Amino acid sequence: MTESTGDSGQIIDLEIGDVAHGGVFVARHEGRVVFVPDVLPGERVRVRLTDTSKNSFWRGEALEVLDASPHRRAHVWRQADIDVDPERRPGGAEFGHIDLAEQRRLKLNVLTDALHRFGGVDLPVSIGAAEGDATSAPETSDGTRWRTRVSLHVDDEGRVGPYAARSHRVIAVDDLPLATQEVEDAALALRGGQPGRIDLVQPDDGRVRVIVRPERPAGRGRGRSGPKPVEPKPEIVYERVGDRDFRVDAGGFWQVHRLAAHTLTQSVRSVLTGLGEHVSWDADAWHLDLYGGVGLFAAAMGDVGGRATRMTTVESDPRATDNAAENLVEWVGARAETGRVDRWLARLAAEATAAEKERLSRGVVLLDPPRAGAGRAVVESVASLAPGAVVYVACDPVALARDVAIFRDAGYDTTAVEALDLFPNSHHVEAVATLMPSRSRR
Repeated sequence: MTESTGDSGQIIDLEIGDVAHGGVFVARHEGRVVFVPDVLPGERVRVRLTDTSKNSFWRGEALEVLDASPHRRAHVWRQADIDVDPERRPGGAEFGHIDLAEQRRLKLNVLTDALHRFGGVDLPVSIGAAEGDATSAPETSDGTRWRTRVSLHVDDEGRVGPYAARSHRVIAVDDLPLATQEVEDAALALRGGQPGRIDLVQPDDGRVRVIVRPERPAGRGRGRSGPKPVEPKPEIVYERVGDRDFRVDAGGFWQVHRLAAHTLTQSVRSVLTGLGEHVSWDADAWHLDLYGGVGLFAAAMGDVGGRATRMTTVESDPRATDNAAENLVEWVGARAETGRVDRWLARLAAEATAAEKERLSRGVVLLDPPRAGAGRAVVESVASLAPGAVVYVACDPVALARDVAIFRDAGYDTTAVEALDLFPNSHHVEAVATLMPSRSRR
């Protein structure tokens, strides 16, 4: 089955090579790269080509494993396993067929390769699992039952479920093994409704909230070309991290893994504590928490610096900013400001006094951007403030690598990277990077 034509729908046998960014694996057919999901390095598989429109690479879907990797296991989500029609496999658990230890090795490879190729960074990087405090149940051995937030979809025919992998087609499912048991139970009880999205959220109190976001026909005004979700009435919930409660909108952003907020806080706090002489924690130094959400990492700054820590968290969502102001009230020097980070930084650079710039130079800038990364404008603005250190929390390896390359050109070297597997059985990986001024700018 190795015909030379490249028609979509053609079935070929392939030897699978290394993992690639995005949860797919690399094979080659007559010199051309073919990206294939649901496989493992070293396997020989039968593949149906699905996209042969590009000259540089094709895409395919795995139909059968002819020679299996020793790291393959029965998929943790039965409906996503290799013997299910690819069109019926739910998305979101693309590594669920891989032993957990091997998943983490593959994720580490993706991260280190991205840092090397796009960021020019060659550092030893380790990867750790999510960890809770003494009152938290540990993560399950197979990497399931960790999602406290799940989004499902309702199609025009009233079907409720996740999207099929790599599509916007809703499929019904019998279980949701990555979700907590309570979230799964609530999700499987859903029946029909208007087309749109349904979010299920289980905060620290354990009760699952079902947030319905039906689509509404768009108006005819400029920029309104498609259906828009109807926003539900906000509800405040509380998430506990260590001995602190964080006020959060039920439908707002919070880490989806039940142990992630604690794990990230511990990692960030450890990095901040280790900055030593490079950052001052006296009351005059000024610290920034960019893309700050409800103030999770600003609180970690405050824990390191003390009650007088001067810090500003910046977030574009005004409701998150309001919650951050409440969450940070115990620090007299804390401010929560609403704004797009790029515009806020541009205004700061233009308006900051000499004294404010000196305070910033003794502080730390922490940024936790969305999956696309911070981008050139934000990175260069941060570097222009000349902070004593930068701490970058990343959820995409390639975006992180591209941003640290810009930081390097602007005078900041990446000195450490820690990887955290906060999304078991998916391809996603979190990382915390530390950047320090290069010798040329000290």
